[in-house]
Amino acid sequence: MAIDTSISQLRVAIVGGGPGGLATAIALSKIPNVKVTIYEQASVLREVGAGISIGANTWNVLELLGVADSLTSWHETWTTLNMNGRSGKELHRREKARNSVKHPPIRTQRTKLQSALLEHIDPRILQLSKKLVRMFDLGDAGVELHFHDGSIITADLVVGADGIRSVVRDTAWPGYEIKFTGTTIWRTLLPWDDVKDLNPTFEVTGWWHSPTTHVYFSPVGDGLWEIASRAWHDPAIHAASKVSWGVPVDNAHVESHFTEYLPEIREALARVPPGNWREFAAFAGPELAELTAWDSKVVLVGDSSHALSGAFGSGAGFAMEDGWILAQALAHFGNDRRRALALFNAIRVPYYARMYAHLAAEAARRAAKLHEIGSPSFDERVEAKIITDGGSAMAWIYNNDIGAVWSEAVREIGKEK
Repeated sequence: MAIDTSISQLRVAIVGGGPGGLATAIALSKIPNVKVTIYEQASVLREVGAGISIGANTWNVLELLGVADSLTSWHETWTTLNMNGRSGKELHRREKARNSVKHPPIRTQRTKLQSALLEHIDPRILQLSKKLVRMFDLGDAGVELHFHDGSIITADLVVGADGIRSVVRDTAWPGYEIKFTGTTIWRTLLPWDDVKDLNPTFEVTGWWHSPTTHVYFSPVGDGLWEIASRAWHDPAIHAASKVSWGVPVDNAHVESHFTEYLPEIREALARVPPGNWREFAAFAGPELAELTAWDSKVVLVGDSSHALSGAFGSGAGFAMEDGWILAQALAHFGNDRRRALALFNAIRVPYYARMYAHLAAEAARRAAKLHEIGSPSFDERVEAKIITDGGSAMAWIYNNDIGAVWSEAVREIGKEK
């Protein structure tokens, strides 16, 4: 196919090889006259964590990327539970509608999603052991990226897909600061056969709560079962020591946070093989007014753009939506960075602003409910945590159709002409 020389050539450096970076590369690789390279700091591309949820919004973008059929092996999550972790009382059950759904809501291994995306990546565009250490704005000449191994490259557009501790963001937005939220997460996978004798409810995806902790159980396919447990630690006391992300911790440390739970929950935690737990400290940062910088030569996707610490459990989906919208905007404007990134901002900034507003409102709701009670008991504090609207208020996230969002944006552009 002949190259359309009327379209500007664009050298794109994607920093980060997670779902957002890989999806952005897939989408951009379909645009004429775009040369994409992914720079990943790890020496081996490996997903850190355990499970990941794939709902309608994420399936939508996977379809648009041409990746949906490559994702295999999962557990369908039509039913999700919220339980009192001490009494075992069911506090809320959500049943998702099965009619007119092409793909089921699922929980799968993070590595399965990564593998599906990698099937659609030319391995020649992926460079490993490339830890970004600094960037420089060269004006019309682009952006110069310096890596830990001493190598230096120049790009016309840098996509920061390097997560919540983004070097790209911290360089182009030097005043930005993330802080420990107080939440520490411990994750692991183990065979379902090792725990299936404990409680049949454990085979249903669900959260088991105390007032300041919870334990999440879910099958993820391939005969594996996931535990994601969380506890709150006062940031004023623990912030200095909370820098972990996927580091091993011993079983006794994890189990010590859940001593008031049901015996079968404590036993499930005890059956995790030594050395299998990984600890993640949750950080978050303030809302950004723009996701682009340096005269439209830098753009953020995924957690780097909205440091919400996984608050909605759909971060990979958001990141892939970002990458797909970025590619559509560049294609629409013939690789004109300024016009494309202005449209990217117009579409994605209000979306993330709505998420920040929702979290603030939810925090206020919980505080007001506890204040109304006065001196809440253990059970009342647990119940105050639970959102009982069945998820209907969150359809703008979990049923988001990014293809329809893009079509509407294009229609609006047409009206302005």
